[in-house]
Amino acid sequence: MVNRYFRFTSAGIAALAWSLVTGCAVGPDFRPPEPPVVQLYTPDPLPVETASIQGHAGEPQHFLHGTEIAAEWWTLFRSEPLDALIRQALVDSPTIAAAQARLREAEENLRARGGTVYYPSVDGEFSIGRSRSTGASFGQPTAEPSTFTLFNATVNVSYTLDIFGGNRRELEALRAEVDYQRFLLEAVHLALTANIVTTAVKEASLRGQVRATEEIVTLMEKQLELVELQFQAGAVSRSGVLTENALLAQTRATLPPLDKELAQTRHQLAVLVGKLPGLGGLPAFDLEGLELPVELPVSLPSSLVRQRPDIRAAEELLHAASARVGVATANLYPKITLSGSIGSNAVKIEDLFSSGSSIWSLGAGLLQPLFHGGELSAKRRAAIAAHDQAIALYRDTVLTAFQNVADTLRALEFDAITLRAQADAELAARETLEITQEQFRLGAVSSLNLLVAQRLFQEAHISLVKARAARFADTAALFQSLGGGWWNREPRTETVAKSESK
Repeated sequence: MVNRYFRFTSAGIAALAWSLVTGCAVGPDFRPPEPPVVQLYTPDPLPVETASIQGHAGEPQHFLHGTEIAAEWWTLFRSEPLDALIRQALVDSPTIAAAQARLREAEENLRARGGTVYYPSVDGEFSIGRSRSTGASFGQPTAEPSTFTLFNATVNVSYTLDIFGGNRRELEALRAEVDYQRFLLEAVHLALTANIVTTAVKEASLRGQVRATEEIVTLMEKQLELVELQFQAGAVSRSGVLTENALLAQTRATLPPLDKELAQTRHQLAVLVGKLPGLGGLPAFDLEGLELPVELPVSLPSSLVRQRPDIRAAEELLHAASARVGVATANLYPKITLSGSIGSNAVKIEDLFSSGSSIWSLGAGLLQPLFHGGELSAKRRAAIAAHDQAIALYRDTVLTAFQNVADTLRALEFDAITLRAQADAELAARETLEITQEQFRLGAVSSLNLLVAQRLFQEAHISLVKARAARFADTAALFQSLGGGWWNREPRTETVAKSESK
């Protein structure tokens, strides 16, 4: 009967100790927000494909709803120099390196705190003290004073029971911080690749504009030579020559700003790759060297919140804020700390670990907050307010993400319409200029008619180059707004998997 009672009592004590260690975690249990219930990104359904375009200006692009996005989406532009540049940037970019370092910092902070939560603190201590005491210290005033040296070696152990889950909530917040940094790293990765693509497209557009302007300048120089010959022959007035010369000078004046912007774009591209602008060695990009992706994957709206790294990062901030409410709540409740020590002390170092020199102690402490001037309650209310703020910021991030996708989808639709109109306008302006030049050569039209035709052709040609570049840039923006396909990439070796951290 005694043995049975002893076994029952032992089992009860063990169960009580386990309940004290594990306890129940106060505070809200985090649940990821539900994705928006919406079927479309735009109020009106998108067409199956963009407007068809005749000639060399481009093909229609097809929207493939519910299709997966390639992890290395930039390879769809079929440019080996662009692909090589992005791969170099992912290795050498300081923004990527900084994001990776922030992730490692968060991981180590989690490991550091986890070591104190899951395991007791164990410290070794060794001390030497020289003391002088009088007999009065022991109630014997007439005793002779004594001087001695005390050697002390102890091992101290302490552990705080996580009864109300405050420590676990703190670890939960730190895990969310790790995941937040992990998604920020993906966001930096996506922003860097998209910026390189759009910068390369901008360079290609500027090169096209420079080339088109130079062709127009060459055309106008030949035209000026013809007008001067006609002036010498008395077929045109001096004002006609001056007007043609002024137009040529104005067109030449547009080249230096384009060259300046092109040089600055090259400098920006070098910095994105992680190189000093003065080192050079970057490939040159033009529109003819880029292939426009015609098959465009469009994720379902319900999947966007799991694909956009900025949304996932905002979700982890919300997760951390939720856990901190639990931490602030647990701080209102008692804390129990167990402590113990074992060691030895002696007046001679050779007797330090001898028989009879051992010392030990066991202890338990209870800390119950009684009065802190409202500090703990205020901190809990502040944590709840921070959680409310994180909810609002998450909603704002989701709204902005859906706007980004809607904007780029409509932009691609209207880009194709614009390009078709610009291609038709450029073709009409070119044909008009050729006819007007022949008529002017025969004396059928005045120089004013020729100047108008030249100006229209110049504007149409430059606008066509810009319209072509806009399709490339907005295509890259679509891949970026949909998340860039990072979830289809092989896991990074330098990150800690979410399952492992939990």
